[in-house]
Amino acid sequence: MPGYATKQESIAVAGVDDLIIRSLLDHQQFSDPDGEAEHLGISSATWPLFGLLWPSGAELAARMGSRVLCPGERILEIGCGLALASLVAHRRGSDVTASDCHPLTGGFLRENLRLNDLLPLKYRHGHWGAPEALPGEPARTPRESVEGLFDLIVGSDLLYERDTHADLAHFIGEHASASAQVWIVDPDRGNRPAFNKQMAEQGFSRTEERLDHPARPTQAAYKGRLLTYQRQA
Repeated sequence: MPGYATKQESIAVAGVDDLIIRSLLDHQQFSDPDGEAEHLGISSATWPLFGLLWPSGAELAARMGSRVLCPGERILEIGCGLALASLVAHRRGSDVTASDCHPLTGGFLRENLRLNDLLPLKYRHGHWGAPEALPGEPARTPRESVEGLFDLIVGSDLLYERDTHADLAHFIGEHASASAQVWIVDPDRGNRPAFNKQMAEQGFSRTEERLDHPARPTQAAYKGRLLTYQRQA
C-alpha cells in the first residue's frame, strides 16, 4: 500500500472459524498526505494504533465468540480499530455496526471482510470529543456517523487518555437503548475510576470481571478486566 506496509495473519478465536486479518506491519507506519487524520486530532504517534491487533481487542473478540446470541439485538463496537470483535459477531450472524474515527479504518475493514469471504458489515464514523472546524478550513468529505440506539455497545482499551468532559460516556449514553448493556475490556488503565463515575452519571450500574490469564499456546498473557455497565430503566 502507498505510504505504509501491511501484513496478513490468521487469527484464532474460539466460536468461529479462524479469521485472516490484514494489519499494519508495525507501529512505525504513518501516512497522512492530505492531513485528514491531523484534522481529526490524530497525531503521527497515534496514527498506527488503529491498524494493529491489541491484547484487549483479542479478549473482547473471544467474549463475542462465546456469548449467547440474542435475536433482534443491535450491537455497536466503538473505537473498533481492526474490528476483530465486530468481525467475530458478524460471522456469527449478529446485527453489528463497527465504528471508529480513523480515516483508514473503513478500508481495512472492507479488505478483511473480503479476505474472509464475509458479506458487507455496517461501518460508521464514531468520534467522541471531535475537534471543531477552524474558520476558513477547507471542506472535508462527509462521513456517515453513528446513528440510532443499540442494545449492546462494546469496546476495548478505550480509556488510555483523560476525558475531562466525559465525551466517551456521553457518546455511549446517546447511543444506548433504554435497557442497553455496555462492555469495555480495559487493561487496568488509570482513567478507569473517572470513567466509572461518568457512566454512573449517565444512569449505568457497573460490575467488573477479572480477565487475567497466563500465556497460552495461541494467546499472550493478559491482565485486565471486563467492565460491564447496565443502563437502569
